[in-house]
This record gives sequence, structure tokens and C-alpha cells, in this order.
Amino acid sequence: MTAILQKTVPYNPLAEVKLPGIQPLPAEGWLAADDAFAGQMAEREHLLSARREAVLQLAPGAIAAAQELLEVALNGIDPGAGAFAVRADGQRVAVDRQDPLGTLGRLTQQDFCLLQKPEGAAEHVLTGAVLCFPASWTLAEKFMRPLTGIHQPVDSYGSDVAARVQRLFDGVQAGRPLWRFNALWYQDPALFQPRSQFAPRDKSHGSRAGYLRTEKQMILRLPQTRAVVFAIHTRVVARADVLRQWGAPDGMQTGVPAGTPA
Repeated sequence: MTAILQKTVPYNPLAEVKLPGIQPLPAEGWLAADDAFAGQMAEREHLLSARREAVLQLAPGAIAAAQELLEVALNGIDPGAGAFAVRADGQRVAVDRQDPLGTLGRLTQQDFCLLQKPEGAAEHVLTGAVLCFPASWTLAEKFMRPLTGIHQPVDSYGSDVAARVQRLFDGVQAGRPLWRFNALWYQDPALFQPRSQFAPRDKSHGSRAGYLRTEKQMILRLPQTRAVVFAIHTRVVARADVLRQWGAPDGMQTGVPAGTPA
């Protein structure tokens, strides 16, 4: 299969950032398309058709939040869209408000996770997601689990980081989105890379691998349902292009394990 790659990254993915590395996100452009839009959207279409259960899950109690997220996204992609919406490449996509995450998966490059905090609970729970591009985790294992369960077995996600992330999810305000990034060298450039939390990491990955996989992870609060949205824009860039753009020393490796939602 031909690798689907970006040529550049709009932030320095090799910069050393203290966890969790959160910063304010400009409200406009959070669903921006990039130079790999066509290839990524074709892959998303394939996965949603052939592997829907692997890439999309939604709890009954999260349907209203997913529908609100769809409307928020439509306002940014094609304001006033009705039965159809026009995405970044000009293609018209049917808007099915009874399948909000499936519609989102065909409209944007970004993956979306919905997290809600049940009454009396200590943590937010993953109640829905369209996750076409998992990086070393599986939606099936994380669906309906709290934040600490989602991050198992990430070594860097200790009790101190877990507490800070939960405070972040509690405190994020509607209209004031946040973002961070991660980055890890990968030998395999495939976008769909599920891996069980019980399986060992591929030893071929490492600081000398040929591709850098980086995620721009965006966190926002939906104003009506109050659900938290974790949106992921995945970029995979050839090593030579990363070093050409950022001039980083060869072999430099930073970031937390790619794909972890914090």
C-alpha cells in the first residue's frame, strides 16, 4: 500500500515539551485540511465501510453529544449545511444526523473522541469515538473506560500526570479550546495501526525509524451537552522531510507514545 504522507508539520514536532504540554488553540481553523487530505479521506472512507466496528463506537447516552459535535463541526466546515455538506476538497457528503460520528468521519481528516463524566464519577469516560487512525491502541479496549484506563499502559502517565489531565478535562471551557502534540518515530507509515494494550510494542520503531508520526490533539467543551471532545489530526512525515523542515539533530526522539489521548 502506498504511504499517505504529509510533507511538512505546522509546529516543531521535535521540540521538548513538559507533559502535558497544553496551550490555547485559536477557535478558527481547528478542522483545517492539509496536503494529505485526499489520501487520508480515501483511507477513512475505506475503513468506515470495511472496518466500521473497529473505528466507530457510540454509547446510547452519548448520541446527543455526538450530534452537537457534528453541528459544531459543520459550522466550521460548511455553515448552513442541510442534507449535504461540502468538505475541503469540494466533495459533497451526505449529512446523516442519526449517524453523527460516521458523517464526521467522512467530512474531516480529524478523529474524534467524546468523553463524558457520569454523575458522581471521578473521571471522564470515553463514550464515543470515530477513530480511523489509531496509533498503537484499539478503540475496542478503551471504549467506555475512564481516562486512567484509556492510558494504560503508558509509562509516562503516572498519578501526577493523571491528576493534571483530569483537572484539565474538568476545567476546559466552551469557546476556549486547547491543544498539544505528541510525536514518535515509526518504521511503518500506515495510518491504521491498532495494537492491543497487552501486545508488545514493535521493536522496529525507534529513533532511527523512517517516519515521524505526530498528532495535533485538540480539547474542547461542547456548550450544550458539556461533553469534552478530544480531536486528533494525524500527520505522518518522512524522516528526511522532518529534518529538512526543522533541522533537528539526526536521531532525536521526543513526545509521549503516539495515539495516547492526553
